[in-house]
Amino acid sequence: MERKGDKPRTLSHEATADHADPSAAIRAALGKGGQDAPPPRSAILAIAGRIDGPEIQLTNAHWKVSGERIAGDFDLSSATIVNDYVPVAAGAAEIEPHDLTPIGRSHPVPGGARVVLGPGTGFGAAALVPYSSHLAIVSTEAGHTDIGPADSFEEQVWHALERVEDRITVETVLSGPGLARLHAAVAHVRTGRPHDKIDPAAVTEAGLDASDPHAVETLGLFARLLGRVCGDLALTFLATSGVYIGGGIAPRILKVLEESGFREAFERKTPFATMMRGIPTSVITVQDPAFNGLSALASDGAKFVYHGQVWRRPE
Repeated sequence: MERKGDKPRTLSHEATADHADPSAAIRAALGKGGQDAPPPRSAILAIAGRIDGPEIQLTNAHWKVSGERIAGDFDLSSATIVNDYVPVAAGAAEIEPHDLTPIGRSHPVPGGARVVLGPGTGFGAAALVPYSSHLAIVSTEAGHTDIGPADSFEEQVWHALERVEDRITVETVLSGPGLARLHAAVAHVRTGRPHDKIDPAAVTEAGLDASDPHAVETLGLFARLLGRVCGDLALTFLATSGVYIGGGIAPRILKVLEESGFREAFERKTPFATMMRGIPTSVITVQDPAFNGLSALASDGAKFVYHGQVWRRPE
């Protein structure tokens, strides 16, 4: 965006694997912006990783990101780096109803906390919490918390699940790779023999068109697990203004979320089941929801309080 209030404009989508470092990807994107596009003056970068040092290692890619280095490469006045779910949370502050698909019936309590989360390549989550006249954005590593079985069938699946570094975490099951792990484990339980993992997109397609009964069962299990984790985070932050689900998977399985046990798992939080029934859950159906949040951080940053790495050119 060139001026405050402008709509964000996508230049291109660049894969991390196609570039040696962030600056190379930025150069490629700027090269596709057209000759008339002005050079950038500042930058906000949202990355999947902990913002805990001057150089940040991405969680699921080879890049190391440094705001100072990027600012130097492009002669910027400032560079800010935040966790990738910070802008998604910022965007949830003013998200339009037409950008959401509700799952279940309930109405948000105005002025309450909100949670945004999403299963995709990994699992991200953040909370948007009102604090005086500001909105505090709390980024989390909820995807790396442990998750266990809740019934006898899930216990069998857990025994067959591939572990990641000897753990079963939220991200182990609620992500694209997690969907593949769940499908292999469900097939193992139902047939009595080990099954190889298949592509997550193939699991989704086979589950939606009912061509593979194991994939159908896997999508139902995925939806219930997602409902449980959404409920846990709603309880953690008392998110009475709603839970918003992003990521690449949820918009593709809306019918499963609506017809499965997602809401039942979300609400099964005795002794707070009554409160949980009143908390709305919605899928963010707008593409690239972080862009609107990045625009809000850039043009109305004083409204938000959040953790990030900030580099400014010395005066």
